[in-house]
Amino acid sequence: MARKSKRTSFCVALTFLATCSPQSEPSHPEDYVEAKKGAAMQHVSSQDGTQLAYDRVGSGPPVILVGGALSDRNGSAKLAQLLAPHFTVISYDRRGRGDSGDTPPYSVDREIEDLAALIAKMGGSAAVFGMSSGAVLALKAADAGLPITYLALYEPPFVDDGSGTAPPKDAATKLTEMVAAGRRGDAVEYFMIKVVGAPQADVARMTKSPMWAMQEQLAHTLAYDVILLGNWAVPSADISDVAVPALVMGGESSPPKLRHAAAAVAAALPQARRHILKGQTHAVDEAVLAPMLIEFFQGNAGAGTVSRCLVPLCGDTERS
Repeated sequence: MARKSKRTSFCVALTFLATCSPQSEPSHPEDYVEAKKGAAMQHVSSQDGTQLAYDRVGSGPPVILVGGALSDRNGSAKLAQLLAPHFTVISYDRRGRGDSGDTPPYSVDREIEDLAALIAKMGGSAAVFGMSSGAVLALKAADAGLPITYLALYEPPFVDDGSGTAPPKDAATKLTEMVAAGRRGDAVEYFMIKVVGAPQADVARMTKSPMWAMQEQLAHTLAYDVILLGNWAVPSADISDVAVPALVMGGESSPPKLRHAAAAVAAALPQARRHILKGQTHAVDEAVLAPMLIEFFQGNAGAGTVSRCLVPLCGDTERS
């Protein structure tokens, strides 16, 4: 049997609110090595002096990929290769992850400045794709006025279904305290169960995966993602004036709360359209995602048209 990629197999750990089965966790880190062929690590300085590591592949208009919780730039390697024939693609380690530096205290504004530094490095403007909590960062960056030409988002994990099931208000504090006490594993477990909402039995199985040690290495950044989400509500009023062509995507098989959040974000953005990817979960298949991004970033997907997908499981992009 062919082994599954690291991203697909351990998706709950690598993505925010993922829903795939933990039964096929990866044990082959070389999967990413293959996906990163041709990429050359470089660095850029953010406004506060923090060094950010990034890989650059391809040629053409610039596209920057922003990863989600418990992931570094390796998680975007396969998608970058699929986009590379059409674009110059940047996959970077958000601050505190991988080969990037980390200058405390954490601030959402500093992360926006990080993205601004990368955009400047790419010539002053770029298309941006954000995955999960990375979608929230990309959205906040667009709201801050960064020169983003196209904004693509996959399932920003806001809570907008009226369930009142947002994570504990003190989650960031608890995560920080656990890491400071050397309890990185406990922090990852807390995040999975209390923030993501993964079943405790599934998380117990994950702790025995070869990938668990990698998640512990990134445990200190979990509080960053919680801070980034704020009160977990869709910032509809704030983003209502983001005049950037936007594509908000979600998976047909993702939890209803993620589909509700994607719909709310698309409805709030004045130049957005929404698309549901058939058969996909929060751990989206890059081979399915890439064609959507290529079409959108090349300006062939009706950008600028307000779109609301009113049917939760629609398969095609719909316009109002």
